[in-house]
Amino acid sequence: MTVMDDWVTAACAELGLDPAEVPVPAVLDLARDVAHQVLRPGAPVTAYLLGVAVGRGADPAATAARLSALAGTWPVELGGDRPA
Repeated sequence: MTVMDDWVTAACAELGLDPAEVPVPAVLDLARDVAHQVLRPGAPVTAYLLGVAVGRGADPAATAARLSALAGTWPVELGGDRPA
């Protein structure tokens, strides 16, 4: 078991969630895409938005894929972390 697995298991226990339902790779990929293609502080905010959408019934993998695709099309001039 990795530290990530341990953390997700503990956090899920704290929140009464099933760790098997946490799509860790999809969330990490989404955070990476937003951090690199939009701006770094957008990564945790987007992860939160993903959680809200999933809490309202959205499919986690499909929603993460949609948000990653949006980040991939984000205009360079609007990104906050890209070098000029």
